[in-house]
Amino acid sequence: MRCWLPGATLQALAWAVARLPQRLLLALGRVLAWVLWPLLRSRRRIARKNIALCFPDRDARAQRQLADASVTNTVVGLLEMMRAWHAPAARLRGLYRVEGMAHLQAALASGRGVLLVTAHFTAYELALRLLGDALGRPVRLMARDHNHPCLQAWIEASRRRVSGPTLPKKRGREPLLAALRAGDAVGYLGDQDFSYRHVFVPFFGVPAATLAALPDLVQASGATALPLWCRRGDEGRYVLQVGPAWPGWPTGDAQRDAARYMAELEQAVRQAPAQYLWAHRRFKTRPSGEAPLY
Repeated sequence: MRCWLPGATLQALAWAVARLPQRLLLALGRVLAWVLWPLLRSRRRIARKNIALCFPDRDARAQRQLADASVTNTVVGLLEMMRAWHAPAARLRGLYRVEGMAHLQAALASGRGVLLVTAHFTAYELALRLLGDALGRPVRLMARDHNHPCLQAWIEASRRRVSGPTLPKKRGREPLLAALRAGDAVGYLGDQDFSYRHVFVPFFGVPAATLAALPDLVQASGATALPLWCRRGDEGRYVLQVGPAWPGWPTGDAQRDAARYMAELEQAVRQAPAQYLWAHRRFKTRPSGEAPLY
């Protein structure tokens, strides 16, 4: 398959987007969302359903506004991803602050790897890039390959620029364990609906199929697990929060450990609910006997 043309086009676009002033990049993202709005119908429907489930105390208008804002931020997140992969370090200075960096530095100084337990905020790839820049070493990422081989080749080449080779999910947990045993910091997102090895725990009061493998990864690798959350402030600057290890976590009880992760994530999402990926079918898998929600 010939990939040079789409790759060159994407590269030129990403190069230009990555160097835009922050206010212009955010404005461009909002305009792009408006242009694509008719094509985002299914994602808007999913987001509105999720918001209705998770924020039942809001009236219908407020729910719709939040859902639509989250879809807009998802489009903005595509441009933030281009910034993450292709912006020179100088362009990112002054664009963020990191809270709790000492927790990460201390964990890495011990010689152990660090599993940064995070989630699908719309700017999560940019957050990993910013954290790596502040740390002075790349933060690795475990991710699923894109279905289109040409696009996947471009994505992988782009990620390598800032975080090294992606740890592919299709190869199971071994690449992740190897990176952690080597002392790397790795961002791990466990908040999507997994059809395997899951337990049901509350997320905004709704039972959510949640990955039960995180405690095993920590135990098998000997890594330190630290939470990492991110949000974009009204002024366009990013706040990255590295928390201390959760006391007593993991416990070894899959249900309790997954419930703690979801409870901590819920608190983080409430700080900036429009910047979470509500367009994903988070509640697709239901407990036995429950009707589908989508």
